[in-house]
Amino acid sequence: MHIRAFVETNWPQVWPIVRDVVQALETFPFDPAMTATQAHSIWIEVPPGLTVVAVDGDRVLGTAKMGTNRPGPGSHVSTASFMVAADARGRGVGTALCRFALDWARECGYAGMQFNAVVESNRSAVELYQRLGFHIVGTVPGAFSHPTLGRVGLHVMYCAF
Repeated sequence: MHIRAFVETNWPQVWPIVRDVVQALETFPFDPAMTATQAHSIWIEVPPGLTVVAVDGDRVLGTAKMGTNRPGPGSHVSTASFMVAADARGRGVGTALCRFALDWARECGYAGMQFNAVVESNRSAVELYQRLGFHIVGTVPGAFSHPTLGRVGLHVMYCAF
């Protein structure tokens, strides 16, 4: 597996990953009815941000986007989001993408990385982020409507560099 910058020719493989993750309604607070064009405008970062893909040969296994969490006085903190194809989960793709984002943010001189909305029932992601140095700094109770669990919390997680 190799992680590299997204190029437009990757979109036909990235869009189904984004669509499937969002339509599952389990981990991302994005509109499940969004179009490919809307998803592209949300997922593809413009510099100084970066969108990447994890590939195995020509196949996209997952994708990540990273950039500044907030402008102005908050611009010293980065953020990132990750999505992995359903049949590639459990193979270390998410871990590799998160490590890539953390390294990128450190190299860019950010003071830390903040995740604004980690669904608390997404235990594999929460545990991964904690293994990589993130801490839950707060939870908004019932802020996410999960399709089978009902309303669950959204964690704010932070990793200081």
